[in-house]
Amino acid sequence: MNEDNLNQIKVVDSHAHLDELKDLTDVLIKAKESGVIGIVAVGTGIESNKKMIQIAKENPKFVYPAIGYHPWEIKEEEIETNLSWIKENIHDAIALGEIGLDYKIKLKKEIQIYVFERLLEVACEFDKPVILHCRFSHQKVFEIVKMKGINRVLFHWYSGPLNLLDQIIEAGYFISATPALAYSLPHQEAIKRTPIEKILLETDSPVSYQGKEASPKDVLITLSYVSRLKGLDIFSVSKRTTANASQFFNINF
Repeated sequence: MNEDNLNQIKVVDSHAHLDELKDLTDVLIKAKESGVIGIVAVGTGIESNKKMIQIAKENPKFVYPAIGYHPWEIKEEEIETNLSWIKENIHDAIALGEIGLDYKIKLKKEIQIYVFERLLEVACEFDKPVILHCRFSHQKVFEIVKMKGINRVLFHWYSGPLNLLDQIIEAGYFISATPALAYSLPHQEAIKRTPIEKILLETDSPVSYQGKEASPKDVLITLSYVSRLKGLDIFSVSKRTTANASQFFNINF
């Protein structure tokens, strides 16, 4: 693909942990040069959330903050402080995330579910979309968001069961694709099965894929794999997934 063609591509990285990236200024410049027109900066706890809001303020109409409380960050003595902070600052965010359940970690499931349900109540109250983490917990996460009546739901990096994926799609929810499409068969199968109208692109930066640390410009890698797996040209996929992101986050990227 030549440079002129690349210049026509406009994409959104719907999930990046910008507070964990080195040389952020350079990272954002390279992302813009690659055709990235928006980045959703995803928080994991109070300090991370504060950084995401600040980065977004410094990069208006390019970086958009999501504030969350990742299961990995939950400590029992800090739960109420985090929940209160999120509710007080939710107006500064376009989404609630990263939130969810992780059944591979040692934290008790009951505690995780308590926090998750409380966060979904905030999402309902303030009409915010949610970005979900659901490692080994896809079914439970789906049941809870359905029960809570959440309308705008994004299953981040979906690699779960295909029969559940059908229910996710039927519910009108979205899933996101990552550069892990290069090697993850479950992730590939999920993207093949999901209508393009329900797919968002992301990098989960700075996660490493096959030994290479990702940055937001690598959402072009995700775009390339989604295009290949769906049998669609790269321009229509970029246009459709950007429209999906605009619809989901209620932002004109």
